[in-house]
Amino acid sequence: MLEEIIKNYLINTKGKDAALFDDPDLQVSALGLDSLDMVEMLFEIEDRCGFQLPDPTRYPKMGFAEMLADIEAAIRAHNNGEMPDLSLEAEQ
Repeated sequence: MLEEIIKNYLINTKGKDAALFDDPDLQVSALGLDSLDMVEMLFEIEDRCGFQLPDPTRYPKMGFAEMLADIEAAIRAHNNGEMPDLSLEAEQ
């Protein structure tokens, strides 16, 4: 779910090519996101999970899969090990 939210955001809002995400070694830096793009992407997740992610400045130095794992770990740590439903329907 988390991966799909981020991919869909980057494809639909930032105009990234969906084929980029087929590369298992994709680096976040290869997405060409500036600092504002990163903040906006993280707001999308933070709005759904209800807290601010720690130190987002480290994400551009990570692989895409590593970033996803790090964000998921932060969400689980904030929710006693559970991964909440981050879908838009869960907000309603």
